[in-house]
Amino acid sequence: MKNPRYFLINIYPTLTVSLLILITLICAPNQVKASESVVLKYGFLRESISVPELSTFANTGEMSSSLRAYLNLANQNPDLVRNVLTKEIPINGVLLSQILNSKPGEIFLDLVATYIQTPTGKASRESLRGAFITSALPDNNIRLIEILENYPTPEIHVEGDRLVELYTSIQKVIQQIPLI
Repeated sequence: MKNPRYFLINIYPTLTVSLLILITLICAPNQVKASESVVLKYGFLRESISVPELSTFANTGEMSSSLRAYLNLANQNPDLVRNVLTKEIPINGVLLSQILNSKPGEIFLDLVATYIQTPTGKASRESLRGAFITSALPDNNIRLIEILENYPTPEIHVEGDRLVELYTSIQKVIQQIPLI
């Protein structure tokens, strides 16, 4: 008979990972739990935008003067950017958690990490996994703005000129997952 201490780890790996993440979040209250700024990259242009500033734009359409100037300089249509940030993609949060903790889920996260990543490019997979799951669990859908709001590092780098491509990629993969 197998050692009973390892029963939970062997039988329920996703549950075990989820419990470890929860315990870590509870026991480490001084950790950063959400991003504070987004560095939008459009070609050679880079601009740091606060997450609340970007959230206000996404949710209300109201743009700060710096965001307006940056989008104009980057030749980006604000309505298109806002639409991509706020368009909902339905997905069962629990099922998404299970998928993102599998090998195909890791491949998907690595793909998304080419668009959204930590400043150093390290631990982007883990950060994205947390942001996706946190975004999906309350209402069984995700929006890009939620992923940015829930990204667990103080700063997040986003390939702004590839936002539409990112949204399309996420939508295509998630549409293949049953809603359950």
